[in-house]
Parts: sequence; structure tokens; C-alpha cells
Amino acid sequence: MNIFRNVVVCKPLPLLRENALHSIRKKSTKTGILMLNMGGPRNTDEVHDFLLRLFSDRDIIQLPCQNILGPWIAKRRTPSIQEKYQEIGGGSPIYKWTDLQGRLLTERLDKECPETAPHKHYIGFRYAQPLTEDTLAKMEEDGVDHCIAFSQYPQYSCSTTGSSMNAIHKFYKDREMKMKWTVIDRWCSNPFLIQCFADNIRKELQKFPEEKRKEVTILFSAHSLPLKQVEKGDPYPAEVGTTVNLVMKELKLPNPYRLVWQSKVGPLPWLSPSTDDAIKDTLKSNFTGLVQRGRKNLMLVPIAFVNEHIETLHELDIEYIKEFGEKVGAERIGRCPTPNDHPLFIDALVDEVKRHLTSGHTCSEQFLNNCPLCVNPACYASKKWFRKTTKSF
Repeated sequence: MNIFRNVVVCKPLPLLRENALHSIRKKSTKTGILMLNMGGPRNTDEVHDFLLRLFSDRDIIQLPCQNILGPWIAKRRTPSIQEKYQEIGGGSPIYKWTDLQGRLLTERLDKECPETAPHKHYIGFRYAQPLTEDTLAKMEEDGVDHCIAFSQYPQYSCSTTGSSMNAIHKFYKDREMKMKWTVIDRWCSNPFLIQCFADNIRKELQKFPEEKRKEVTILFSAHSLPLKQVEKGDPYPAEVGTTVNLVMKELKLPNPYRLVWQSKVGPLPWLSPSTDDAIKDTLKSNFTGLVQRGRKNLMLVPIAFVNEHIETLHELDIEYIKEFGEKVGAERIGRCPTPNDHPLFIDALVDEVKRHLTSGHTCSEQFLNNCPLCVNPACYASKKWFRKTTKSF
């Protein structure tokens, strides 16, 4: 009689298939924080692909015959953009800063929100590695239970946050979705964010001669936007203005200030005044009636960027301050650092996520509401998908 006939012999644990082990391990992340941003090439070899994705995205820029003209522009501009990246160290530091911000954020969340722990940050860039769609696949593979899509643009625009949200919808269009989804789409008035900007401005003012500090003109510089998009109802200019007004209210300083716009691309009308024109006009003549002729002390504050990248390190620091400032005869043009890993900025990130987790709100109605004159079918489909997806959370 064989007493072992009906005995099931288990294989030793080391012999289990690798994917079975992976299935066990990957259930450890309860809350994933997907940090969404434009991204930047980490080295000059990535510049062309970055530009190709950017000029192919109709959410950020619309071109005639875009599938032809976009690649042509990317190829044509690659050498000059590569040179600019070489001048700032060979690549964009935006991944480094976003990764550090994410680690500091989730360390705090694990301590302060144990009920939703463990938390893990993920980076989803629109035009550079790690691409949003690759990160989404990784999150699904990791078995994340709840994903918070957290835009790293404090002020919402259809061309930035909207484009990232459209990419998420596109990824799931023909795929099964396993994660629960909620969204933080804007946070332009977060009190810790405002305090962070104000603290950086105060510190930068200390670098000016004491007798000049009250005269320094503060130029809040944000990425510009085509007027065609603004006229459709994009809320970005209003939200940037909100941040600026709150920062000045926090500062309680008498300094004159203005909101200016940088990084215009192409011949079509964009938001104005441009940052370079504002510097020139402020220095040589009357600046919208508020600054006396010949004022030569300015401060640039990148108000819509949360970490350093080419538009701060090259466009502001080299093109505007070093090269242009010398030509027009500035005494001093200061530049505030972006928030980066400032403790108050980490407080802002933690505050946004904590309030989101406890609010019961999965997605703001402001995000789900289309711009009044929007004609982009991708936006309609995306917002409809997010309304359905977040409602079922």
C-alpha cells in the first residue's frame, strides 16, 4: 500500500517560478504618488527624442502638418539645444530634483499617514525618460492599490497638466485598469508654496546693497502660452497671477513687481510682456508707469517652475542675466532659485497629498470642466474618463 499516493509534495520556495514571487512582492505599495511633469533630457543624446515628442504633442503646440513639421523642427533645433545643455552641465537636472522631492515626500507620508502607507513616488515625464506610459506600466506591475496623479505644475494649463492627463487616458484606452485613481491637478495657492517663494525672495534681496533693496523690481517669470490657447479659456494666466499676488501679500514689501512671460516659440502671438523685453524696458525707460527711468536692479523669480531646468539655468541665468543684462547696463539682476528641496516646498507637497487623502474628494470639478471654447476631442475624452474613473474610487 502506497501511503504517499494522495500526498501533494510542495516544491521548495526557491524553486517557485520567479513571476509568482514577483506577484507576492509587488502588493506592498498601497499608495503610489505619480509626479507628473514635462521632464528634460538627462544627456545630450536624449535631446532629439525630447524635442520630437514635444513638437509632436498637439496639446502643447499646434502646427500645420504636425507629423511632418514637428520632426523637421526637432531635427533642426537639436544641435543648438544640445549646446545649451552642454553649457549647464550636459543635461537637465529635473529628474534629480523630482526624484529627491518624491523621496522626501513619501518619507514624510509614511510617518504622518500610516493608514495609507506604504507610499512610493513614481515619476512620469511627458517628453523624457521615464515616460508617463512606461511609469504607468511599472505601477501596474508593482501592484499599486491607489494612484494619486500629482501634477508638478502648481498652476494648471491644458498644455502641461492637461497633456499629462490626456497621456494617462490614452494609456488606458485599450488596457485593463487595476489601480484606483485620484487627481491633484493644481495647487497654486498652497500656503507652504507661497511661503517658500517668499522666503527665497527675501534671501535673494539680501544679496543687493542695503540702500538698493527697496528699489529692486521683482519680475515674476512664468512660461508663456499662445494667446490662441488663452482665448479658449485656459486658466493658466489667472492661476499664475494668483500665486504672484499671494506671494507679494506674504512678503509685505514695497517693491514694485510685474508678471512677465518667457520661452515663447514661433511667430504667433503669446502672452506678454516677454521677460527679455521687460528687462530691457525696465532698465532704459519707464516700466508701465511704475518704475523711474534708469532703474538698474532687478530680481527674476521663476514662479511657475518647482525645480531647476534649462529654462532657469540657461534662459534666465545665461541668456537674460549674464548676456542680456551686461548689454543693457544692469547694476545687478538677481535670480531666485526654484523651490527644489526647500523644506517649505516639501511641506507644500506633503500638505497637498495629506489634505487630498483625507478630503474625500477624488478629482476637482475645475479639472473636469472643459475650457469654454475648447475644441480638443482628446480633452473631452480624457475628462470623461477621469470623471468615471475617480467616481468609482
